[in-house]
Amino acid sequence: MDRLKKGIILLTLCCLTLSGCGGETPPPASAAPTPQTSEEPPIESSALPAETVDYAGAVKLNRNSGTAKVEVTVKTFVDGDTVHFYVPTDVMEDGVLKARFLAINTPESTGKIEEYGKAASRFTKERLSAATSILIESETEDWSPDSTGSRYLAWVWYKTAEDQEYRNLNVELLQNGLAKPNNAFGNQYGETCMAAIEQAKRDGLNLYSGEKDPDFYYGEIVELTLKELRTNIESYEGMQVAFQGVVISNSGSQGVYVEEYDPETDLYFGMYAYYGFNLAGPGLEALSVGTEVRIVGSVQYYEGGGTWQVSDLSYRLMKPDDPGNVQKLSEGHEPAWVLTEPDTFVNGQVTLELEDTTLQVPYAQLALGTSVEMKGLTVTEVYTTDKEESSSNGAMTLKCEKDGVTVTVRTAVLRDDNGELITAEQYRGKTIDVKGIVDLFDGTFQIKVFTPKNIIIME
Repeated sequence: MDRLKKGIILLTLCCLTLSGCGGETPPPASAAPTPQTSEEPPIESSALPAETVDYAGAVKLNRNSGTAKVEVTVKTFVDGDTVHFYVPTDVMEDGVLKARFLAINTPESTGKIEEYGKAASRFTKERLSAATSILIESETEDWSPDSTGSRYLAWVWYKTAEDQEYRNLNVELLQNGLAKPNNAFGNQYGETCMAAIEQAKRDGLNLYSGEKDPDFYYGEIVELTLKELRTNIESYEGMQVAFQGVVISNSGSQGVYVEEYDPETDLYFGMYAYYGFNLAGPGLEALSVGTEVRIVGSVQYYEGGGTWQVSDLSYRLMKPDDPGNVQKLSEGHEPAWVLTEPDTFVNGQVTLELEDTTLQVPYAQLALGTSVEMKGLTVTEVYTTDKEESSSNGAMTLKCEKDGVTVTVRTAVLRDDNGELITAEQYRGKTIDVKGIVDLFDGTFQIKVFTPKNIIIME
């Protein structure tokens, strides 16, 4: 399989469309009458009230109905229509319910970025972050999984003060033009959903405004997340892409490693960005370790290292707001340094859920380009590069072992505080803690270390 030869398994992580279930509850008086069809016919604007209706507040939560309900708190915000909630263990054994909002689809913000996707994600986070109480409701008496089998379809209710009534967030996203209906009509709040979306269209809100989304790039550059890029890398070969992440290390060879956390999988995804000699001034400063940065470049396969990278980065001094520029978004960040056991690194598999199946992917393969930490490694062998003409002259390869598992640690050329070369004797036979970047060399995953402070010798 060619993709495996290149060290990348292509995955398609899709936000799947979800269907509402049956059941009926009378809608608010202001909603349109029920059309006798299973389709989602548009409601004529003339059938809507002349004044703007707050449908999210008008629809009422019936605490005594037979549907499954539970009060929750947020664990992780994923995007506009997906949130992970903490629930009692009698609801979900692991105490977490991954909720996919019923009856709606918000634009993408976790794969290929779509118009108003970031706005929808921000809206959901702001509303639920301000809530004093959040309650989720199923369409039936049980919690119904979506087609992935791991997420559950839910109505999301919240209130921001104890003396208030609950608001329906699904409907609120529709009435603000930040979502489209998805099999909305046939469920218990269907008429309200349809009235809310038709009102948003009539009032020209967000998706229906006809105006450009200020958070979206409309040029030929493909806006995406690092997860989308890494899991579908060959699809973007030769294309200009843009993504965000935190700069976690400088390679010392005109390149940096950038990583981004994906809340849906609870994993970090990384990429090597090669800037060569193209950057100076603000462009180069944007790539300082600890900055959150927007990278724009071309996806290329690097035959010499057997890995993918993004190259052709640029910064136009005369046009600092050019969307093709590398841009610093914020600063003061730290690498994740995900604590990882050698056995997980070498033998671990990660289950990724696809549309029709699940796939087991090697842990190290998904962690490529991200920051990890390993503790208690015993250095059994050390090899030193001794080619004087090489820029790697003096770099070391440490063969390390823990619990019968061997891990390779590759260093840059390391020097102590006095500028003296650190040699093999410093580490041979010692037990060390290591922080480094997951790298691939000659088909083997290893930990790349660029500074001596990230190798701690244990007493």
